[in-house]
Amino acid sequence: MTDGPNRIALVTGAGSGIGRAVSLALARDGFCLALAGRRAEPLQTLAAQIAALGRRALAVPTDVARPDSVAALFAAVRAEFGRLDLLFNNAGTSARAVPMEELRPDEWQAVIDVNLTGAFLCTQQAMKIMKEQTPRGGRIINNGSIASHVPRPHSAPYAASKHAISGLTKATALDGRRHDIACGQIDIGNASTALLARSIDAALQPDGSRTAEPTMSLDGVARAVSYMASLPLDENVLSLTVLATKMPYVGRG
Repeated sequence: MTDGPNRIALVTGAGSGIGRAVSLALARDGFCLALAGRRAEPLQTLAAQIAALGRRALAVPTDVARPDSVAALFAAVRAEFGRLDLLFNNAGTSARAVPMEELRPDEWQAVIDVNLTGAFLCTQQAMKIMKEQTPRGGRIINNGSIASHVPRPHSAPYAASKHAISGLTKATALDGRRHDIACGQIDIGNASTALLARSIDAALQPDGSRTAEPTMSLDGVARAVSYMASLPLDENVLSLTVLATKMPYVGRG
């Protein structure tokens, strides 16, 4: 991986929440950024903020569930920067929180397409670049979830996709090893985002009750990703969990 001002990072789902916070943190750490997401306007706003920090930024509206869109994203990264040192697979979505038997097959598929297939497509393209570039290698960080360990009620598509991300992370770490490509996963619990805010004040618990759950700041998540990204390629955090200390996760809550 290159050092100093030539380090290039690509963040998917960069327009808001975790992706935005991590992108700004990486820019402060010296990375130039490629920013991917479905909506152009927040990407362009973020690119301007990164430029104000003195770093180059490229905004590329992308649907990670579509192979042609992902291929166009990585072609743009190659054309603009010539290399890629870090991929943060962050784009994600969820389905309606309803009993499993009420979910439509298309709702299941939409979550798998973004959360799992999207991460695979981006990983595939990143590995092609990282194998060929000089100096070769790079790092891939997958945004898992504590759902990759334990699900919430009524979350089958999301939980299944995040369990699968753990398998993708390990397979990528193994296949990338001989090419100096490291891969790790960050599992995040109750980071304070606009998406989470709509449900966390009365989060459904396994016993059927609803409880307001503690959250953690996006700054804490961004610092954790920055640490993973800062390591030399002969060191790797395979799995890191960062969560709100008092959220009901460990033990019986």
